[in-house]
Amino acid sequence: MNAMDAVRAARAPGRPTGDAYIANLFTDFIELHGDRRFGDDGAVVGGIAWLGEMPVTVIALEKGNDTKERIVRNFGSAHPEGYRKALRLMKQAEKFRRPVVCIVDTAGAFCGIGAEQRGQGQAIAENLMEMMTLKTPVISLFTGEGGSGGALALAVADEVWMLANTVYSVISPEGCASILWKDAGKTREAADSLKLTAQDLLGMGVVERVVPEESFTQTFGLLREQLKEKLTSLKRIPVEELLMNRYQRFRRMGAEA
Repeated sequence: MNAMDAVRAARAPGRPTGDAYIANLFTDFIELHGDRRFGDDGAVVGGIAWLGEMPVTVIALEKGNDTKERIVRNFGSAHPEGYRKALRLMKQAEKFRRPVVCIVDTAGAFCGIGAEQRGQGQAIAENLMEMMTLKTPVISLFTGEGGSGGALALAVADEVWMLANTVYSVISPEGCASILWKDAGKTREAADSLKLTAQDLLGMGVVERVVPEESFTQTFGLLREQLKEKLTSLKRIPVEELLMNRYQRFRRMGAEA
């Protein structure tokens, strides 16, 4: 599968959204709402659940499954209050030493004027800063598109996993082609240059694991067991060591071999 095929697969309408992952990976999910500053953002679904016998905090970017739901969910593009809600839930998880699982599928953060007026850039930056020193294990799972800062705001983690047919990039191939070549016909070339596939990113050390996609029933089962195993392992690590490992993870990116 070439890079542009991976982009199409990541955007395919039939892919399960965040709600499906919550329903199939976790039990007894209780959704929590609001950022305690402005409002509740439908693009971010978060709350408390059980992963086997382990209590966890789950935060998902949700695109919706039909036109009506996608409008409510803003097509998975979060507003600043969505990122602030996510951070509120992560800080709550830190207080009670619950691991955090982030489920990422977004073309990017919402870029409307209202979002900018309410501090979109600051909200994303605060998430990056706070997640780096969050005193509880964090795993981020990419299940579709991972677009720009909107995805990165939920991806400062101890480990980042990607499903095999997902992508993660600073910009979409269409946006890249328009900026660099002023030519929409260069989209395929842009996708190849961006190195945005799960396999590319695994090779560069940006992600730790690529989860195979056979059928989604099998994928859900595999993910459930792998998450339990990895979070149990991360919980055993002393907090200071956990934070240093997380710091070093990002320091290694881009370093020459």
